[in-house]
Amino acid sequence: MNNEQIKKLSGKAAAWSLLTQIAPKFVTPIINMVLARLLAPEAFGAIATINLVITFAEIFTDAGFQKYIVQHEFESDEELDNNTNVAFWTNIVVSIAFIAGIVLLRNPIANLVGSPNLGFAIAISSLNILLVTFSSTQTARYNRVMDFKTLFYARMCTVFVPLLVTVPLAFIMKNYWALLIGTVATNFINAVILTIRSKWKPRFYFSFKLFRKMFGFSAWLLLDAVLVWLTSYIGTFLIGRKLDEYYVGLYKTSITTVNSLTNIITMAIAPVMFSQLSRYQSDDVEMKKIFYTYQRLSAIILVPLGVGFFVYKDLVTWVLLGEQWSEAVDFVGIWGLTSTITIVFNNFCSTYYRSKGKPKIAMIAQFIFLIVLVPSIFLSVNHSFKALFYVRSFIVILPIIMSFIFMKACFGFKVTETVGNILPMLVSATIMGGVGFGLSLIIDSYIWDFACVAICVIVYFAVLLIFPKIRREIFSFPVVKRLLRRDAE
Repeated sequence: MNNEQIKKLSGKAAAWSLLTQIAPKFVTPIINMVLARLLAPEAFGAIATINLVITFAEIFTDAGFQKYIVQHEFESDEELDNNTNVAFWTNIVVSIAFIAGIVLLRNPIANLVGSPNLGFAIAISSLNILLVTFSSTQTARYNRVMDFKTLFYARMCTVFVPLLVTVPLAFIMKNYWALLIGTVATNFINAVILTIRSKWKPRFYFSFKLFRKMFGFSAWLLLDAVLVWLTSYIGTFLIGRKLDEYYVGLYKTSITTVNSLTNIITMAIAPVMFSQLSRYQSDDVEMKKIFYTYQRLSAIILVPLGVGFFVYKDLVTWVLLGEQWSEAVDFVGIWGLTSTITIVFNNFCSTYYRSKGKPKIAMIAQFIFLIVLVPSIFLSVNHSFKALFYVRSFIVILPIIMSFIFMKACFGFKVTETVGNILPMLVSATIMGGVGFGLSLIIDSYIWDFACVAICVIVYFAVLLIFPKIRREIFSFPVVKRLLRRDAE
């Protein structure tokens, strides 16, 4: 596949990937708003604790084989199929082993995570491990050929499961079982759809030689995944041990509420970015160009979104969660601001490391971050919940600094170039934030806040379009070009 074909395919893939993330978000926030009002924070805290266990097991069931299938250059379709079968059956065996272990040790595990009453729920939720295993191998195949159209269809089928299953159960049960059953149903339907539509079907084939080769590539990815999991769940674990499920719910739901919106951009871009960068591993110039393009385009939305979270944190929390989540307002605001900056300056760098075949760098960065993160959370959670979320939000400055250092030392990326790449967005969002803050002081009303948000959007793009390069890129978007052509006619 030549460069032009890759670029053309990447463009189509990006469109479908973006649609895969955006389309469900029209339904998901509505469902989450309903569930947040039907269920107490304790219910979400229980699910966060259960997910702490299940997601840890899922790391080992995949073992990094997904990225191997996506990234490795195979000599033939037969070789690709053989490697896929080895990955699939390895994951199946490991999944069954983890499920058996979780079921047998469900009560000790529940005690370990600080929720002795969740043993049975953890055992039932372990079914997700096997269901995710079925869909993950298929997803890797779709990602490899950038077939995000099929992933879109599967996502659209599963997005309505919470509406048809979780919400009715929440009305009836009023507890975390509604969320747990909804998750199992979603993963089941996703696995079935992806398997049915896939051209590749599992067959009984295994090769220890291929397994050793794949595991040799994936071992560092596996270790990196464990460190990423620790980064994501160490707060949940320590809060569960020190406080209770109410604060676990506040902590994890605040993060997931913000991330559910930022993921519209990151989850749409990251798979396409990884696939495209992987095809140019030997071309440093083209890789740098691709990296800066994805970083810049994502920052157009992410940077002002983060500032908006911070300025209008009360409005965001009220709309997405409801009045009973008022204690989460400050965390939603500060996490929204710092996490979006982290995505732009750090997360895309991690994608670059992996696509370059250098997962060790991502692993080292995660390890250094954890050395600082764990004691920081431990000390802050012993002080207060407020101290915890401020520490957790601002400590993300460290991985940003490390990304600057590693990208410069290993790949020649200049800090000034990286910051300068999104400087127009930083300037425009800062001005927008100042205007928004000033407007919010005039009237204390949610209706007024909605009007102010609209004004802020206009201010942001008005300032952003002053920059010629950004103006050209925005006007080059197919949707914008069609709108301008229609207006001209």
